[in-house]
Amino acid sequence: MKKYSFFLFILFSGSFIFGQEPIEWNSDFILQVEDYQSPESEINSELTFYSIYSGAKIDLSFNMNSVSFMFTKNFNDKVKAVFQKKLAVLIAPDSITAMQLVQFGRYDFDLVELYTRKIRKKIYEEKGAFSDSGLFQPIFNELQEEMNMVSAQVFKATDFGKDTELLQKEHDKVIDEINTLSDFCKACKPRKIRK
Repeated sequence: MKKYSFFLFILFSGSFIFGQEPIEWNSDFILQVEDYQSPESEINSELTFYSIYSGAKIDLSFNMNSVSFMFTKNFNDKVKAVFQKKLAVLIAPDSITAMQLVQFGRYDFDLVELYTRKIRKKIYEEKGAFSDSGLFQPIFNELQEEMNMVSAQVFKATDFGKDTELLQKEHDKVIDEINTLSDFCKACKPRKIRK
């Protein structure tokens, strides 16, 4: 029997380090300054700039034989939003700026979860009995690009999260959209599509 071994890692952060334990998105988990554990992270009053590198990404991985793949429709548990502490960088001149950056990081991690759910939904809608793993790449490419664009726009509009009111407004929109896609949480079973 032909066996599919398909591992695809879509990176929001641009790089991946094997062996570290990622934190999966959970509505109860709230990012803190201490979670930005890259060696480049620092809060130092001598700094004249500030920056954040999210550490959040979308991860898809599965290993199944061709028969299992053919009869699998729900890939919710195979697509995850994760945060990797060792990749997350926060650079700030003071604790106030650091907290503003963390607020943006929280928004960004929730945005990654939103797009993870959008990917799950699109896979669910488009996967047929005779689909192959080539179905996934265009879905990821399209939604990853859209997510990066949204993140960059909010990043710029809020000046790295310094406009806390606008950031909160954008964050609330993301949370509302996550709730709208409740059928596509990692442990959820989507309702059957009626034709």
